[in-house]
Amino acid sequence: MTDQVFNRAAASAGGIGFFEKYLSVWVALCIVAGIALGNLVPGLFGLLAGLEYASVNLVVAVLIWAMVFPMMVNVDFSSLGQIGDRPKGLVLTLAVNWLVKPFTMAALGVLFFEHVFAPWIEPADAQQYIAGLILLGAAPCTAMVFVWSQLTRGDATYTLVQVSLNDVVMIFAFAPIVALLLGVTDIAVPWETLLLATGLYVVIPLVAGALTRHWLTRRAEGRAAQEAVSRFTASLKPVSVIGLLVTVVLLFGFQGHVIVARPILIVLIAVPLLIQSYGIFFLAYAAAKAWKIPFNVAAPCALIGTSNFFELAVAVAISLFGLNSGAALATVVGVLVEVPVMLSLVAFANRTRHWFPPGPDSK
Repeated sequence: MTDQVFNRAAASAGGIGFFEKYLSVWVALCIVAGIALGNLVPGLFGLLAGLEYASVNLVVAVLIWAMVFPMMVNVDFSSLGQIGDRPKGLVLTLAVNWLVKPFTMAALGVLFFEHVFAPWIEPADAQQYIAGLILLGAAPCTAMVFVWSQLTRGDATYTLVQVSLNDVVMIFAFAPIVALLLGVTDIAVPWETLLLATGLYVVIPLVAGALTRHWLTRRAEGRAAQEAVSRFTASLKPVSVIGLLVTVVLLFGFQGHVIVARPILIVLIAVPLLIQSYGIFFLAYAAAKAWKIPFNVAAPCALIGTSNFFELAVAVAISLFGLNSGAALATVVGVLVEVPVMLSLVAFANRTRHWFPPGPDSK
């Protein structure tokens, strides 16, 4: 796929200009709105919280689908055929996402909420925040990957391969890893709900996205096919953004009374998230440098490992623990923290491009 087509795909997947410039501001405004509404009209939020079936809130399910579906349409599974072309970057991405990141996030959660912050947080609340951090750590990024790769001039085709392979692994690995880590932290794991959430927010959207992509490209090939996908996902981008922002309003509305009483809580939750984000990036970045992986593969590798599929984490937190749970709150704080952190890392990567070999091959 050419760089021009990839740019359009990236823009439709994440909206480079919008996300880069305005996402943090809009999320912050939605947090304020949610807190205010949660305290002004608590009855409305109580009514919305009751609209659920099998532990899945129907309102949030629709909003999450609005966010996730366009991302899944952008996943090109035909790119999996190129897995063997340059294996180093894929090995590094998979190792960081599935063998390191979930476990370091769980460890940091336990360290801070069971020890460092223990004097200020009730044990039951601490377990909820740890659960939310675990869900973030076990959900590798899907959509914003395109944005970070584009901003570092990453290899376009290779990024698609990484996204596609991560999504396939996520189908099988997400639920077991989350269950294992929640069990380690002594949180009861409702397996039926966890599997339902994985199916509802990963498997079904992925299948629906693949079928939609096939329908869009059935009469086109190459650039024309990708442009058809880009136009379709671009048309859904406003819906996806609205879904994210309304979800933030709802989540902080359910937590409004807690946040007003304890505003320092957001800062406490952000601390391990910040340490995790910067730590994972520099670990992956250093490994890529040591392994002599070219920059256009190394930078996306490190950024993919750092970023989170926060839509999935939010959805599963709600399904497992409820809309007004501490776990749901922790996942939404992840949204607020991620964008400015990732942009700072993009800037760092671009400044250190000369550290890496320029060649296109990472074999």
